[in-house]
Amino acid sequence: MGVMAYPLRYALADLALALSRAASDLAEVRSTAARAAADMIGDGAGVQMLREDGRYEEIAFHHIDNERSAPLALALNRAGQTPDDEYSTTLAASRRPIVLAGESAAALTNPELSITAAVLSPVIVDNTYAGHLILTRHTPDAFYSTPEVELARDIAGELSLAMSSARAQERLRVAEERYRRVLETIPEGVLQLDPNGVATYANEPIGVVLGMPRAELIGVSLRGFLDNVGQKELDRRIAECKTGRSTVGATRLMRADGSRRSVRISMMPVQDENHEFTGVLCMITDTTDHIDARGLKRQLDHLRRLDSLGQLIGGLSHDFNNLMTVVAGSADMILTSAEEGSSHYQLAKDILDAVGTGRTLTHQLLAFGRSEGGRPEVIPIPDLLTDVQALFSRTLGEHIGLDLAFGPEVWPIRAERGPLEQALVNLAANARDAMLHGGMVRVTATNETVEPGQLAEGAPTGKLVHLVVTDTGAGMDEEVRRRALEPFFTTRPTAAGLGLATAAGIVQNLGGFIELESQPRMGTTVHIYLPAAEQRGGTAGERQRKTSVIGRVLIVEDQPDVAQLVRRLIEPVGYEIAVATDALMAVTEVAAGARPDLLITDVVMPTMTGPELAGALRTHQPDLPVLYMSGYTAASLGPQLHLDENSMLLEKPFTRSTLLGAIRSLCGPQPPVSGK
Repeated sequence: MGVMAYPLRYALADLALALSRAASDLAEVRSTAARAAADMIGDGAGVQMLREDGRYEEIAFHHIDNERSAPLALALNRAGQTPDDEYSTTLAASRRPIVLAGESAAALTNPELSITAAVLSPVIVDNTYAGHLILTRHTPDAFYSTPEVELARDIAGELSLAMSSARAQERLRVAEERYRRVLETIPEGVLQLDPNGVATYANEPIGVVLGMPRAELIGVSLRGFLDNVGQKELDRRIAECKTGRSTVGATRLMRADGSRRSVRISMMPVQDENHEFTGVLCMITDTTDHIDARGLKRQLDHLRRLDSLGQLIGGLSHDFNNLMTVVAGSADMILTSAEEGSSHYQLAKDILDAVGTGRTLTHQLLAFGRSEGGRPEVIPIPDLLTDVQALFSRTLGEHIGLDLAFGPEVWPIRAERGPLEQALVNLAANARDAMLHGGMVRVTATNETVEPGQLAEGAPTGKLVHLVVTDTGAGMDEEVRRRALEPFFTTRPTAAGLGLATAAGIVQNLGGFIELESQPRMGTTVHIYLPAAEQRGGTAGERQRKTSVIGRVLIVEDQPDVAQLVRRLIEPVGYEIAVATDALMAVTEVAAGARPDLLITDVVMPTMTGPELAGALRTHQPDLPVLYMSGYTAASLGPQLHLDENSMLLEKPFTRSTLLGAIRSLCGPQPPVSGK
């Protein structure tokens, strides 16, 4: 053995070198060890290791006769099995090789493979049984000598060291990959700088902050993104990190495109294995949006106050309409009983005229105070401009003149009246602010047929209504004109910058197009193009309705005074009337057998809405006509009110004649008074 010792030592050294070179690939480590054992000891050798789940993985087996490698590998493979057999438990407990010969060796696999001797040597990794090296011989009376068993043990030891190193490298690789992903996915920018402030590492987010690809940042000094003050601050912080302390502070960076970003920088020292200062690691957070959000929050608070005001206006207008309904109905009854020309007749007429003016005002307020989700309607342009004339006059004030020019032939449009009126009033308010010393606003409406490409890209084509709002104010320069429609852009410090932006948003939601034409001291002209409504035969009020003579009327209204007023208004006609101030009571009566010919109900009630009540009653009477009453407009009620061909909405306040007219339109003729 003394003669063989030196060659074996060299062979073991070569094996150790080969295993270290293959350490990055665990499969290569196993294969290298199996081949080395077969070559150094002879015959066959295999490596059977445990996976991380505690079960054996695929065996790596090699025989000096290549034709025998595959059958032996297949027969000896224990992949997927647990190490609870006799040999595995003995190897794990004793940590010494097991030598087999004769029948005990043959029992390792099927007899056809003729294993006559075997050695199993444990592989211990990190002080834990991790698998074994197996050697096999197949000649009659074969055996393994003591030096060969010791050599197998040495090979298993080298394999243990290689496996331990390979697993450590794998853990290191996984850890490095994990931290690399963290650095690449965190929202903060990460820069590593050398002592002179030059970048040696950059992640993707910092490239976004600085406006340069991360690869181009390597070797670039951070000073190039700082002004003089920022560069001095950087030197001070690097010097502080050199003493072993970390620093945190805010600064402004200039991006590659010249724009500026506000950032917060955390800097910590980086040291080598000898604790020598090698640079700093910077965590950079872009705080620009956060700082800008402070200004936006003030504007948002203003919007919330406007929204709260709108809701308050809507609620007050609804309640006010209920009150005016009682006033108008009572005045109407006085008017019908008073002698024409008498003082009572004139007083009642004055009351009705005042109620009509109040009704127009509250409906305009409701249009502004309603929530989203309104109801589009076909709007004649002459009606629209006539309705908003009073709002325009109040918005502009006495020192600004108003001129409306339109013809009856202007096409109608399909839109929600409230937002469209709001857009026009916003334009009037913007014109007023540009004419502090007085001036003139002119509004015109014409028909235009626009061909593709005639207006800007994305603008509508075909039949359009062209609204033009012109003022004689201060006008705008080109820079202001280009940005005038942007949200929150304003040239006045006390304004929210939402007037023109809101108008533009409303026009765009209607499928229209808006553009500004302006020059300093020459005034501003706003062009609005809206798609014309499709011309259909008849209007909504002229649609075909079901006609049936009615006698029994059920009135459901949670306001008792309004309910009694409706009763007094229609009772003289000869209807048989039932009144309920609770919707559930009405449902109970109909379920018990009551069969009204007409339901008159409020839309908004506490226990059940009018549409819900109508749906419940129509389960018993599918053709029941329904006349809804509401202090809100149809647009304000939005999706909660769906009008079919057997229902109508009567807006409060109303008079006796409008109420009876609605009933006739919905249900046909009234019963004769004698039939009461």
